[in-house]
Amino acid sequence: MDLSQEERARRAAFPVCEGSVFLAHAAVTALPRAVGEAMAEYALASCRQQQEFAAVLRDIRTTRQLAARLIGARWEEIALLGPTSLGLSLFANGIDWRAGDELVCYADDYPANVYPWLELERRGVVVRRLRAESPGEVTPELVKSALSDRTRLVALASCHFFSGYRLDVEAIGALLSARGILFALDAIQTLGAFPLDVVRAHVDLLSADAHKWLLGPMAMGIVYVAERHFETVRPTLLGAWNVQCPKYLTQDTIEFVSTAQRYEPGVLNTSGVYGMKASLELLLEQGGDRIAARLLELKAVLLGALKPMGFEVLGPVLGPNASGITTVWHPHRQASSLFQALEAGGVVASLRHDRAGKEYLRFSPHFYNTEAELLRVAEVLRGALAHS
Repeated sequence: MDLSQEERARRAAFPVCEGSVFLAHAAVTALPRAVGEAMAEYALASCRQQQEFAAVLRDIRTTRQLAARLIGARWEEIALLGPTSLGLSLFANGIDWRAGDELVCYADDYPANVYPWLELERRGVVVRRLRAESPGEVTPELVKSALSDRTRLVALASCHFFSGYRLDVEAIGALLSARGILFALDAIQTLGAFPLDVVRAHVDLLSADAHKWLLGPMAMGIVYVAERHFETVRPTLLGAWNVQCPKYLTQDTIEFVSTAQRYEPGVLNTSGVYGMKASLELLLEQGGDRIAARLLELKAVLLGALKPMGFEVLGPVLGPNASGITTVWHPHRQASSLFQALEAGGVVASLRHDRAGKEYLRFSPHFYNTEAELLRVAEVLRGALAHS
């Protein structure tokens, strides 16, 4: 097959494209070449010298700065930690809760953004579980209806992992800020896909691993704590990296370092830092608005091909709540059999289920995917339906 120069460059930058149509960025991304090479270069350099060589601290600082730029924060407010659940658990466990305090979360969010909050019930915290009319449809009005004078925190995901419903983060943030309520955001399904400014959106706390839309490695991510909340959210993992210990000598009292490094107890996943540094550089070069527009273009192409075949859609198709996640089902075929056909055809997607056991196909292309790849998906599914 004679490939265009543009296509050869795309496959060189994203090697997964050479052997498959990869549409599972809402699950676990395949790494871009630049990310894999950055991690490999660090690993090889660490064979020749100690792993924490001179450039490491400089590059850790640079990675914090890139992460801060991505979300509109200051680098001093960035901790480099993953997975997402680690940051969320640090938030949940670090607050000085009192019996009778209330928090609000969405009962059908991804479990990583539910369990850390439910665990607080053992400490006397009242957890108000939002129930949406359709999966992920958490509106400002729904959040407002759950608030009381005892609400201290609202914990939500920026986009629902299943339906792809994207929250109006700024409207919810403004609502909570006006009432003095903390806003904790699980941003893993939008960071790298849609722009976010944590200051404009009044986000107080944020956690997002790099292994989805950020196109980075697993177990490395961005944890943001607004500096004004450093004393509100006390670090619960302690070590020589986040507690002041000059010359590595233990002190009589615990005094945390002055930045968000206070949430990092020991040595970092440095290979992951180098990988995320490369992925952040790639995404920032593309531009958040450009990526977001591209994802919605690809969504329209995919749905334009699937709907004529009888597929039905879960979640928003257009408008401000639409995302890069497209979840569909077919009324006459089980999604699991269609998923097998996709796998056989070299298409990587996700199979998901609702609480009633109904099966769905979830597609999550990124900016580097092409219209031709999405039409290939339609071709595979058309063939599978024809053989039913």
